[in-house]
Amino acid sequence: MSAKAIREYDGKLLLAHHLPLAGAASEQASFLAPSFMASLTFDGTLSGAALDAHILAEFDKAEARHPWLRSKRLVCKPDQLIKRRGKNGLLGINLDWDQVKKWIGERATKKIKIDRTTGALNTFLVEAFVPHPQDTEFYVCIQSIREGDLIFFTHEGGVDVGDVDAKAKKLLVPVNKPFPADQIASTLLSEVKSAKHAVLIDFITRLYTVYSDLQFTYLEINPLVVTDDNNIYYLDLAAKLDQTAEFEAGKKWTAALAAAAAPFGRDLTAEEAYIAELDAKTGASLKLTVLNPTGRIWTMVAGGGASVVYSDAIAGHGYAHELANYGEYSGAPSESQTYEYAKTILDLMTRGAPHPEGKFLFIGGGIANFTNVAATFKGIIRALRDYQKPILTHKVKIYVRRAGPNYQEGLRMIKSVGEELELDMHVFGPEMHVTGIVPLALKGHDLLSIANQPSSASGATATKKKVTEVLASKAGKKGGKPVATAAAIASAINENVTFTNKTRSFVYGMQPRAVQGMLDFDFMCKRAQPSVACMIYPFGGHHVQKFYWGTKETLLPVYTSLEEAMAKYPDVDVLVNFASFRSVYDSTMDILKFPQIKTIAIIAEGVPEKRARQLLHTAKEKGVLIIGPATVGGIKPGCYKIGNTGGMMDNIVSSLLYRPGSVAYVSKSGGMSNELNNIISRATDGVCEGVAIGGDRYPGSTFIDHMLRFENDPAAKILVLLGEVGGVEEYEIAKAVKSGLIKKPVVAWCIGTCAKMFTTDVQFGHAGSFANSDMETAEAKNAALKEAGVIVPDTFEDLPDALEQVFTELVANKTIVVAKEPEVPKIPIDYAWAQELGLIRKPASFISTICDDRGQELLYAGVAITEVFKEDVGIGGVLSLLWFKRRLPSYAAKFIEMVLMLTADHGPAVSGAHNTIVTARAGRDLVSSLVSGLLTIGERFGGALDGAAQSFSGAYDKGLSPQEFVDSMRKNNKLILGIGHKVKSRTNPDLRVQIVKEFVFSHFPNSDLLKYALEVEKITTSKKDNLILNVDGAIGVAFVDLLRGCGAFSSEESDEYIQIGALNGLFVLGRSIGFIGHYLDQKRLKQGLYRHPWDDISYLVPENVVEQSSGARTMVEGKVAVERGTVAGAY
Repeated sequence: MSAKAIREYDGKLLLAHHLPLAGAASEQASFLAPSFMASLTFDGTLSGAALDAHILAEFDKAEARHPWLRSKRLVCKPDQLIKRRGKNGLLGINLDWDQVKKWIGERATKKIKIDRTTGALNTFLVEAFVPHPQDTEFYVCIQSIREGDLIFFTHEGGVDVGDVDAKAKKLLVPVNKPFPADQIASTLLSEVKSAKHAVLIDFITRLYTVYSDLQFTYLEINPLVVTDDNNIYYLDLAAKLDQTAEFEAGKKWTAALAAAAAPFGRDLTAEEAYIAELDAKTGASLKLTVLNPTGRIWTMVAGGGASVVYSDAIAGHGYAHELANYGEYSGAPSESQTYEYAKTILDLMTRGAPHPEGKFLFIGGGIANFTNVAATFKGIIRALRDYQKPILTHKVKIYVRRAGPNYQEGLRMIKSVGEELELDMHVFGPEMHVTGIVPLALKGHDLLSIANQPSSASGATATKKKVTEVLASKAGKKGGKPVATAAAIASAINENVTFTNKTRSFVYGMQPRAVQGMLDFDFMCKRAQPSVACMIYPFGGHHVQKFYWGTKETLLPVYTSLEEAMAKYPDVDVLVNFASFRSVYDSTMDILKFPQIKTIAIIAEGVPEKRARQLLHTAKEKGVLIIGPATVGGIKPGCYKIGNTGGMMDNIVSSLLYRPGSVAYVSKSGGMSNELNNIISRATDGVCEGVAIGGDRYPGSTFIDHMLRFENDPAAKILVLLGEVGGVEEYEIAKAVKSGLIKKPVVAWCIGTCAKMFTTDVQFGHAGSFANSDMETAEAKNAALKEAGVIVPDTFEDLPDALEQVFTELVANKTIVVAKEPEVPKIPIDYAWAQELGLIRKPASFISTICDDRGQELLYAGVAITEVFKEDVGIGGVLSLLWFKRRLPSYAAKFIEMVLMLTADHGPAVSGAHNTIVTARAGRDLVSSLVSGLLTIGERFGGALDGAAQSFSGAYDKGLSPQEFVDSMRKNNKLILGIGHKVKSRTNPDLRVQIVKEFVFSHFPNSDLLKYALEVEKITTSKKDNLILNVDGAIGVAFVDLLRGCGAFSSEESDEYIQIGALNGLFVLGRSIGFIGHYLDQKRLKQGLYRHPWDDISYLVPENVVEQSSGARTMVEGKVAVERGTVAGAY
């Protein structure tokens, strides 16, 4: 997320609404002329007669909405973020409405080329023409910089305003300071007639108020017209809003600003819009910009910084014209999100006719800090399977380079699927330089040399020569005296060293994973005590959290307030703030009130730029070092690490971060800082300290802040800077090196060199990685650093070689004395992570074969929940999946639903409903009331389905005739479950049974058992009219027919489901619907406690007994109770 340009129409709407409200309630902005604007947008997908009709229809709509178009002289122009429209002939001035229609009609949807960019004109702005003399035109601009908001003003405006930086008067509004209204006249208006001072002071004051309140990052008006009667018109406007501030200022923006305008020539494609929609719905980051749909080189890169260096590498090798897209995925996206992202790219890449030379796909990325590589690769693998044939048809060569948590499994999986699908795929891990696969693919460089020595032989020689010259120059300046060795000062505490092996910190927010990572690092580094003193979490109450110290458990306290934590641990001076972007400003301002805190790391991304600047200036005033926002943190090998920095423990070990080295680096990108750990550990003796300051435009601390710390740290012998396009902070390093403030050798590279090769503006992965001027380009920074005496390689791929050359020479002149390598520490690993990596196994406590919730999508018996809804299987289909683990025929699913409907309720008088009602009226909750009703279900009430199915099917399977079955049950004094009803009879049939019979005979392929039961019914009803086949019996025997006849079950499976109670489950599920209905009914009616009436109870106790021993009491004989409880007419 970053500052986004908005259309002129939207910007002027904002000013028209908010400027009059910006002053005091008593001050009216009478000088603001009324706004007459109309915006017209045309559908570029139309052509021919359809387009002509569409254009005329849009004109008619505009005329109906804005009647003034017919009466005023007008100005018209495209409204698509096009610069210098007047000089490009894109301005129609002093026209009537018919002329405007003609002017726009000739240009609507037509493609034009401006500089290097080609695009279609689809959106136009029409305004009332304001006649005015040249000397009434002014120029005003407000733009945000690190120090505050800078107001530019010139007394000459218009098309030929010239070099504003050189000509304009400037007034800085410092961060956290009030607006200096009293300085406007003397600072900005010295060349303006005094008669216009008052109105301009009022306007500029209001304009700045709106700029600040709505959180603009840039606002330019040229020309600003102030007429002789002191009316103000803003005729042309360009503006940018801080999208990260939407949660604060979004309600003040118009709805049109929800989707910021795309740069000219960069109309958002359907695919880009889809990915943007996915991005908006997730905490991860998903970005896609289609640069050249017919390009042969496509990228699918993880990480904001890594995505830039891949584009740099492709462009640097001469293939910018073939680069099809820019994009990145990061922040641990889910498998389904990665699948959708990968599928979109593969779909775009395999459209159209195959290119005779084939295509390239780079699935790349840096070394992840916390993203599970294998998990994200699962989504990519799914997409590769879906697009196997198109990939083969288009002869796509796939090159994979990835590392980070669980990367070994991820690489194994993707390599395996590449072989299975017969794809032309090449897979590498951290042994390959991050962008080494680019020259390998495009230039066919030797595989081994790419993996182990990224630069060419000639490049290495040139780099060595440059390194030697720079080091010789520095040695001459400082006398060539070596500094103390790293081993000698490893445990020393220097006042300029921020982190030591005694540093302790608070963690703000509930982040157990990050805290455990910090403790594991502490244990590996053999620290005396954990670096985390406690956690602060305002929402959970005081408690303790369990963590591991090595393999032993330990407890960390969690406090709800900063005050309590500070009082308990007065020695702690570092705080790692994991608060969200919405709350991190308030929480950090609270933290800054405590003098004991000297360093704060702010992890959150998306902090509004206004708030970030307020934080950094408040921290500077208090002498507090801020790392972030939008940072992964930093690391001091052998001493301390912030949060998730350095990734998992296996990466900590492979990058030698458990002990100090000699190289200190500072980077913006968290992912690329991990890559630097890898590069430095391979090219030198390792990292001394590394910090990722964050990719936002206004990080709390800058490159120079940390480079000066490193300069004063005797353990740091080589300094590394990884800058990027956007901002000017790298120039401070150049100045410091040139002036001698930094004397140690500096190796630097600024990523984003590809930006100049794109024909349209591209916002890279970080909010701050966008050049607003030539000075902010990566090329200009690299050149300035090189000129100042910094070692700048020719490409990023040459960075490892440059580092190795510097290190070798410093070792040779004894500036660095390589310490003996300590024993590699054992890596403590959590059980859950070890299980995910497949390193351990244990017997499962439970086995489940019906449902799986572990993946990105819930599965019912292997069927994805989305498929369940897509195929509209209904409740019956879901029940068949979860109860029987298979899809049953549609008639079977319908029968299941019918059974649930038939058994849902049978009135309040039956025992289950009665119990539910009594319990509900006793004030119990829904679950208790439902359970009390369900507990009555058994052979006498509702639970006869299984018994009926078993007895009828048993007799049928034995070959007993209906008469033999009835006789055998009478002989054994057993009831025939499923036969008999208290109310219904042959002459008063149960219509529910009729429904079952009709459905079975109409839909079932086999109804033998139902026919058998009906023959039994003929015999029993001949004895007594109410001994009919009841609904339990009908459903029971019909379900046996279903199981045996649908073809989905073997005979053994059918019998097993009958035996284990599946049929009674249908009654329980169906009747639960009715019981819940009765519960809700009683609660809705507010019925009181139920007490059964006396007159409905037979009290069979002796009367008029004065005294009687317990032994003399007479109870009702058992046979009487049996007789009273016998089912009437039971056979």
